[in-house]
Amino acid sequence: MQRGVHPGYARRVSLEIETEHSDADDLEAAAGVFKQMRPRLFGIAYRMLSSATEAEDLVQEVWLRWQTYDRSTVSDPEAFLATITTRLAINVLKSARTRRETYIGPWLPEPVDTSADPYLGAERDEALEFATLMLMEKLTTNERAAFVLREAFDYSYAQIAGILSSTEPSVRQLVSRARKHLAGERRTPASAAEQRDLLTAFLAAARTGDLAALEKLFTPDVASISDGNGRTRVSRRPVVGANRVAKFLLAISGWFWNGLDVRWTTVNGRTSAALCQNGEMYGLLTVSATAEGIDQVLWLVNPEKNTAVTVQA
Repeated sequence: MQRGVHPGYARRVSLEIETEHSDADDLEAAAGVFKQMRPRLFGIAYRMLSSATEAEDLVQEVWLRWQTYDRSTVSDPEAFLATITTRLAINVLKSARTRRETYIGPWLPEPVDTSADPYLGAERDEALEFATLMLMEKLTTNERAAFVLREAFDYSYAQIAGILSSTEPSVRQLVSRARKHLAGERRTPASAAEQRDLLTAFLAAARTGDLAALEKLFTPDVASISDGNGRTRVSRRPVVGANRVAKFLLAISGWFWNGLDVRWTTVNGRTSAALCQNGEMYGLLTVSATAEGIDQVLWLVNPEKNTAVTVQA
């Protein structure tokens, strides 16, 4: 002990140092748990919100709450983090639906790059394709949460009941209603390989304005939907019907494709075409397909939505 230092003071300093070390170790352990769970938390948030940007913000909010929470009271950190993420996502989704009412033209989900993580933190890629995300917009927030947790992440009904502060029978009903709604509105989707082949054939026919070839690729009720949020020369209403969509593509074939370079990318578990102009991305183009052919042509040309997508050189 240094000369002149009171023994009580020395013990107090030693305890403070030990406490600081303990707090630092605890926070490091908390960060480790969060890092391990982060892909899953983002996957839950993205499927709930259909927006990578909003999902990132939400996951950051979960991390801030996890840092400041009394973690000594948490017996199951993974369940706790999933619960906070889901409940925050439900709240954000309610306000997001109100904001989207002022969106100019059709609103489509924000694409997410799945080249590195095909399932986006989940056991399965359920509720990840654009067509499914679009249908899920019609579900109630609790139906959507229950469906996402059950189908993509394989949570038990009891676990979901705890997350939603509900009962197991109620959760079973939520999942059942969601499944019936989605099954009733969409035919069996094409495989990833079939979807890519159809997209390739579509691009070839669209660039040349081959009306007959386009109509052969489409289902009778095909819809062309463009998300540009008011961007110039972007359709603000869906074009529906095989003949109408084919004629629309024929009409723009004389000017739209000029100077556009097509590169491949993988978003939402399916192949997309990145349309590049002067080295910069103009937008993304993809198709949703069933065994009967292409049922949706999706143009994602709102620049704010495509920033996180990587493309092949």
